[in-house]
Amino acid sequence: MHIKCSLLILCHSCVLQEDVALHELDNGNEPLLPSQRNLYLPRLYDYVLVADKVEDMEDRIFKKQDAFICELKQKNIKVTRIEDAGKVFFGVCAPEEIFAKYKYLLKVSDACNWSGEQKCDLSVSLCTRIRIVHFVLNNTFIGSGGTFFLSLSFIFTFKQKKLKKKWASWLAVMKLFQQPVTDIKDYFGEKVALYYLWLGWYTRMLVPAAVIGIVVFLYGLAFFNTSPLIHEVCDSNIIMCPRCDIRCSVWDLSDTCTYAKVSQLFDNEGTVAFAMFMAIWATLFLELWKRHRALHVSKWKVFDWCEEEEELILEIVNNPKCKPKEFRHSYLRSIVVLLLVTLVLVVIIGLTHALVICRVLTAILLSQSTWQFLCDHSSTIAMLSGAVLHYITIQVMTRVNKIVAFKLCEFEKPRSFAATEKSFTVKMFTFQFFTLFSSLFYVAFFLGRINGYPGNYVRIAGKWRLEECHPSGCLTDLFIQMAVILLLKQTINNIFEFTVPWLKLCFKRTKAKTMRRKCGNCYRKACREEEGNFDPCDLCKLRNWMENYDLNDVNAFSLFNEFLEMVLQFSFTTIFVAAFPLAPLLALINNIFEIRLDAIKMVSLERRLVPKKTNDIGVWTRILEAVGVMAVIANGLVIGISSDFIPRLVYRYHYGPCATSNSTSLDCMTGYINNTLTTAFMSNVYVKKDFKDLIEKGYNITQCSYKDYRSDEDQSLTSQFWLILALRFAFVVLFEHVVVMCKFIAAWFIPDSPIRVKNDRLDDKLRRLKKELEEATAMYNSRSTEV
Repeated sequence: MHIKCSLLILCHSCVLQEDVALHELDNGNEPLLPSQRNLYLPRLYDYVLVADKVEDMEDRIFKKQDAFICELKQKNIKVTRIEDAGKVFFGVCAPEEIFAKYKYLLKVSDACNWSGEQKCDLSVSLCTRIRIVHFVLNNTFIGSGGTFFLSLSFIFTFKQKKLKKKWASWLAVMKLFQQPVTDIKDYFGEKVALYYLWLGWYTRMLVPAAVIGIVVFLYGLAFFNTSPLIHEVCDSNIIMCPRCDIRCSVWDLSDTCTYAKVSQLFDNEGTVAFAMFMAIWATLFLELWKRHRALHVSKWKVFDWCEEEEELILEIVNNPKCKPKEFRHSYLRSIVVLLLVTLVLVVIIGLTHALVICRVLTAILLSQSTWQFLCDHSSTIAMLSGAVLHYITIQVMTRVNKIVAFKLCEFEKPRSFAATEKSFTVKMFTFQFFTLFSSLFYVAFFLGRINGYPGNYVRIAGKWRLEECHPSGCLTDLFIQMAVILLLKQTINNIFEFTVPWLKLCFKRTKAKTMRRKCGNCYRKACREEEGNFDPCDLCKLRNWMENYDLNDVNAFSLFNEFLEMVLQFSFTTIFVAAFPLAPLLALINNIFEIRLDAIKMVSLERRLVPKKTNDIGVWTRILEAVGVMAVIANGLVIGISSDFIPRLVYRYHYGPCATSNSTSLDCMTGYINNTLTTAFMSNVYVKKDFKDLIEKGYNITQCSYKDYRSDEDQSLTSQFWLILALRFAFVVLFEHVVVMCKFIAAWFIPDSPIRVKNDRLDDKLRRLKKELEEATAMYNSRSTEV
């Protein structure tokens, strides 16, 4: 049976009156802060522990609680105990000796960042104080043999009110790219501050990407009604082959006029330039982010911060006789984890195949509907329903992936929490990436390319035909899939992310109103002494503590969830952006509100996260770099394989009217749609077998067309197909090499750290060495004089 204990962080930055007398704690039952004026202020605490009250002193839980408190007192930590409503509150005050040790060890370590003539951490900040006490408490839990479930909170302080006013409010939305990151760092620690610094920089960099995306969209819109390709589809009298076997008839190509117009918006020459721009943009974003980060971490004096040394310092502060946790590696465990990760990815890919089958069956069932609208638009509705089903799968698999990733990390047995967090991040992102993008990869690279042709269709279980692409191309299908997922994911996630904590908090505070009402009466009457001073009762002492305890709980991975959401959005913004130029615009709009939603949630709705020191966003930088590389490959394949960009170029310069004659009266793309179609004759035995049901229903047709480069006589692939295929792969190779070269040039051209930061750090090191030399010389001279 475990001891359930909540943990509240109370702030040291409360405004104190100069003549307030702080009384020492004895047995933990004295007033928190008796004042000699008509003013009551709560005594300052590092933490407040909240545990379930246990009446039976022989109970195992009570003994564990008592052992834990006793071990705290052995470390000279002062504890105040207050009981209320079945809960026990322990106010914890750590001795200054702990923080003095931390300051000294940090001073002599290599992790210290020197600034000017002052050594780092000469005074322990509130965030550092909380972090040290948090480490001591966690290790005390282990030492006492009890398991405590901790939650963190804060008292309402000046810094919190300041953040609520200038940052965590809807009025701050007007300040699009202004964030008080230094104030965030002082209140939440460097790790949270760097998240918002990164999110703000990412949002700012989305502005040029969104503008170029809008220009590309408008470019396609400009030729919406004038493109000869659209007119050729809309004015066509070509009869197309049925899309399914049962209750599907032949259809006119002109029926898909609207679809052809939409395809033109996202599959045009501007798409190629935009895909190249976004690939280079991803590199510029990361390189400029490194410079932006360097400026702030240098200002915060954590540029040279070292995670391992920080961990060792905290270990020594807690226990001078401690031994380091050694690094370990097991090839057997690594192989098992690799196999299990592969198995999970295979399951996720299997779900993608299940979604494909669902879409095929949906299209077949809709085509058999008696409602003419469903029958006519069965393919489009199946695509939309598949996208919605994919979103539902994402929501379910997100929870499954998190559980699996945790279990794999437990099996690995990492050395520290930081190693656990890194391992969990890589696994969780990998699982989520495959969950989100596996279906998109199918639509982008396989849809309509493995379905066969009349007389030789590829069928699932030998019965159901696979989906086909529209004659105008498959890029619109990819656009629909991305738009539905991105809009649903961002909108619904933001709604639930904010409303659920808000509703929980409202419910908790409704239950706590009775206690606060009692506290108000007590404050006016029972707590008043004859001299006019206040001797507050336990209810008054608990008022602020309860307000913080009522806030929603957080855990060590709360910030991870925010990072994961934004990095996946970054993946959507860069990968397959050739099919969805408006993705950066949607991401920009979402992030403007996302910053405020996260800020309000962290400051007002949730307990305070444990402040953590860091100088980078960690493994997320590597993940973003990997996404940038995948974006180059994916966009090159989308343009070269999925879009009709290459076939159009081939037709314009090799098969079109401009290539075969000197006539300029015709547009160079005239006849392109007809050139991409192949005719299937019912006189062919195999074709007749595939359309047997259609013929039996009395349709008097002798031929129909389908999109492919095949011979009308024997349906063999034509030379044009092989020429286009060769040029497709040549374009992909050329595109990727050119963009990768541009990325390397951009990375080389933009240094990771600004020259100002490098020179300042160089000057700081020189001052430190000179000062160390002066101290060593003075010590040597003093010894010489004594001799």
